[in-house]
Amino acid sequence: MQLEPSDLKQLLKIQPPEPPHDFANFWQLRYERAMQISPRPRLSHTGQFHPDFEIYDLNYYSTDDFNIGGWALIPKYTTVIRGVVVGHGYGGRTEPDFNLPIPGAALLFPCFRGISRSQRYPISNNPIYHVLHDLDKKERYILGGCVEDLWLAVSALLQLFPAARGHLAYCGISFGGGIGALAVPWESRIQRAHFNVPTFGNHPLRLQLPSEGSAAAVQHFCRAHPELHILETLAYYDAACAAQFITLPVHIAAALHDPVVAPQGQFSIYNALPKQKQLFVLDQGHADYPRRDHQERALLLELKEFFAEL
Repeated sequence: MQLEPSDLKQLLKIQPPEPPHDFANFWQLRYERAMQISPRPRLSHTGQFHPDFEIYDLNYYSTDDFNIGGWALIPKYTTVIRGVVVGHGYGGRTEPDFNLPIPGAALLFPCFRGISRSQRYPISNNPIYHVLHDLDKKERYILGGCVEDLWLAVSALLQLFPAARGHLAYCGISFGGGIGALAVPWESRIQRAHFNVPTFGNHPLRLQLPSEGSAAAVQHFCRAHPELHILETLAYYDAACAAQFITLPVHIAAALHDPVVAPQGQFSIYNALPKQKQLFVLDQGHADYPRRDHQERALLLELKEFFAEL
């Protein structure tokens, strides 16, 4: 479905689905179990040069004894007083981001299980297969493990930089935005969050809309296996359901057009937020477009202000 800027009013009216009655209990129990694990983070200097950061390879343990790989950036010339966990899109990550406007922050860039530096058999790193991994098992669906990877990244960050406690943030784009929305409601150690074109919002609507990539894969799987009642599992992994439980300040960048993550799902997440929230409207997501550079610069300026209070 194509949307024009004039349709922003309609997007802002979309209501999120009702969460299952035991939604909060499902996630709170998972969080409590994850907090029993020590991530035992390890840093190893890459030897790479950057004018502002020391660049480290990162490893830590998550649930299921899963070794999570990634990167850590530590500021060269300022004391670490903040910490940020940064989630990636479904294309994975090949290097850290160096342009986040959060001074004095140690930045962790974990790769969620099965993806990039955290690949492990039999999980596919291809998004259209990764998103289906154990989709028929509510307790084992891959997205739940990725949420736990985020929680254990927070634990790892605090073990490495205890001075950052009370000054933590999460930033995630696309896949990482959806995982963040699922993780943040139960994570009291995070103070602020930013989700950029977040996915996994409003599954009942999302499965009906034309989409590419991982969303299309889930649509095809649901049609091919009606006997598995996949929507019953997906209800527990709906970012728009989870957003209703978020109480910390959230900044969302949502797109009016997006071939991969339907705008209706993105705005469902934003609309579901009950507390302090800010919206940055993008012309498009997951695509090049004429104003992309301009909007990305404007977004970074807005995020600099948003995270100034971290």
